[in-house]
Amino acid sequence: MPRGRPLAVLTLEDRDRETLTRWTRRPKTAQALAQRARIVLAAADGRPNDTIAGELSITAHTVGKWRRRYLERGPDGLLDEPRPGAPRTIGDDRIEAVIVKTLEEKPRDATHWSTRSLGRATGMSQSTVGRIWRAFGLQPHRAESFKLSTDPLFIEKVRDVVGLYLDPPERAVVLCVDEKSQIQALARFQPILPMLTATPERRSHDYVRHGTTSLFAGLDTLSGRVIGALHRRHRAIEFRSFLERIDASVPDEFAVHLVLDNYATHKTPAIRRWLLRHPRFTLHFTPTGASWLNLVERWFAELTTKKIKRGAHTSVPGLERDIRGWIATWNENPRPFVWLKTADQILASLARYCERISDSGD
Repeated sequence: MPRGRPLAVLTLEDRDRETLTRWTRRPKTAQALAQRARIVLAAADGRPNDTIAGELSITAHTVGKWRRRYLERGPDGLLDEPRPGAPRTIGDDRIEAVIVKTLEEKPRDATHWSTRSLGRATGMSQSTVGRIWRAFGLQPHRAESFKLSTDPLFIEKVRDVVGLYLDPPERAVVLCVDEKSQIQALARFQPILPMLTATPERRSHDYVRHGTTSLFAGLDTLSGRVIGALHRRHRAIEFRSFLERIDASVPDEFAVHLVLDNYATHKTPAIRRWLLRHPRFTLHFTPTGASWLNLVERWFAELTTKKIKRGAHTSVPGLERDIRGWIATWNENPRPFVWLKTADQILASLARYCERISDSGD
């Protein structure tokens, strides 16, 4: 005969069973929570506590505890209850004082507060100030640069360029075009010391300049391939030569849409005449001061980080040879940069930011 009190019937709704099953399978679920979910699932299958305890290598008392918790509170009963912890020693008024002082005042001897200086000014410890800053996302030591475009056609140009990225025209190639000018061939005064165990690569801070070159690049937004050309100068004549290279590289049956900035060499009479003779080319200008809209700038960042920044070149031809080799390697396995934001999302984000920093509501 069965001994002890009869077990209460435990039934699971489909939604709860799905939740518990997910808890047992998710790799980031706490193991204690996953174990409790297994107990309830086994109990719902009608197995007694002793059997479940043997299968999971736990005690029958533990099985009974979590069965009872589930019957009382459902899935929430399997979660750990919050522990009270020690009472706060810093009141809301003092926390507010730290925030106001951080945002609205500056120390006499610096441009921004540090945790130590603000701690001395408010009578708190450095660690307390640090915790308050982290809780409210305050970082006085950081500063970022920005530039808001003053282009009167900013909205129209944003919609035009972003529209090309998100919905390119059929039977057309969209190329993001720009020049990376004045790339310097730099050689260090002393040999570069190679990386060793526990020692990073070392290079002298001083260098010798051996001339400059300019890179004209067109990034295909669909494939990620790059059309590049190197010139010692970056005038309208070099830009026209690059347009001719693009014209020769893109099959005749495709229209060509170029996204580029408002640099003067892109708008000279010679360029206008060339465009009249090549009607399949259409130019789309980014707003003034909004180079972030041109995807080729992201590719230039890759080139700078992976090849130019830490390179050493004793001549311009050597620098140009390295850049051509890097472009060829990139085109062997091109990776397009995918634009995600719509024009409406960009404009709404800028509007919200301008409202936050505006003082017009005072």
